[in-house]
Amino acid sequence: MLGRLNHVAIAVPDLAAATAQYRTMLGAEVTEPQALPEHGVTVVFVLVPNTKIELLEPLGEGSPIAAYLAKNPSGGMHHVCYEVDDILAARDHLRGAGARVLGDGEPKIGAHGKPVLFLHPKDFNGTLIELEQV
Repeated sequence: MLGRLNHVAIAVPDLAAATAQYRTMLGAEVTEPQALPEHGVTVVFVLVPNTKIELLEPLGEGSPIAAYLAKNPSGGMHHVCYEVDDILAARDHLRGAGARVLGDGEPKIGAHGKPVLFLHPKDFNGTLIELEQV
């Protein structure tokens, strides 16, 4: 069911500072910031040859990233995103296997303009998993 690793997401307290760090210290190509109000985050993507690194900061007080940063003020790895061919089939299979899909279980449009779902970290060894339809 799983395709390639699409990205690794890192929550950061200051997106501009983190972006500058990746550009200047690591010489990385970084996209422009993109606000995603439906997800409560602003993101940039660090482009590397084999995947992407998503840097995300809270957008608004109700952001789930704000709660994460309250517990981890310096930031840290937030989730990993895997590609799937059919997100609804993946969701149904995972639910049937006992995995919890976060939210209402209906895909939302993610940063790449494609449907995404998140899976509860307690069902996957403490790691929040995002699935993105290719």
